[in-house]
Amino acid sequence: MAQGDVTTFVDRDLRGARFNRSTLAGAVMRGVDVRGLDIDAPWLADGALVINGVDVVPFVEAELDRRFPGRELRHAEDPDGLRTAWAALERAWEAAVDRVESMPQGAADVAVDGEWSFVQTLRHLAFATDAWLGKAILRLPRPFHPLGQPHAEYETDGCDMSIFATGEPSFAEVLDLRAGRQAMVRDFLAGVTPELLAEPRPVAWSPEHEESVLHCLHVIFDEEWEHLRFAIRDLDAQG
Repeated sequence: MAQGDVTTFVDRDLRGARFNRSTLAGAVMRGVDVRGLDIDAPWLADGALVINGVDVVPFVEAELDRRFPGRELRHAEDPDGLRTAWAALERAWEAAVDRVESMPQGAADVAVDGEWSFVQTLRHLAFATDAWLGKAILRLPRPFHPLGQPHAEYETDGCDMSIFATGEPSFAEVLDLRAGRQAMVRDFLAGVTPELLAEPRPVAWSPEHEESVLHCLHVIFDEEWEHLRFAIRDLDAQG
């Protein structure tokens, strides 16, 4: 029932409910049974998640850093730190690719529970690199590769969706694309300076707003680590 501008659920059974691309920001739960509750919130570190009076975000972040060595470097602020952070990311993804290649044929194309497959995840990371490095930082006139995997909502944010391939590329083709985009980041970081990191750039999807080059790089790093977590989760589900 609604109370003013607040929707209130009292004595409701939401067992098994699934919320995708939904916001529960600011939701208040009292006297709730949360056994088996599974929350995946990529932006958890941007706020607080309070359970029984305890903000659990620092504990979650610390555990993720333990599980993914190098993740703690993702918000490095100087050139050397960024280069070290990217090298850690490349090692982590290399291990994930090696794991997929050791699995039964077709594992890279398996979509678990409606999520992106491993191949689609790599395609999306190429798209993210094109958006935040190619478009935002380097301001390339045609930054997007046709094999990139965008979100549908970007069609209204200055991205011509017609350029993207509609077929399903092979794992080998996507690995080649991925290697090229990783090298693109690596090469940029090799020559980056503190002065360049501080320069403003139009935000990839909101050109009327500006952020620093460093901010744009941090978006790429966050995308990389979050999607690695998703990918490992879904590989674990395949057994």
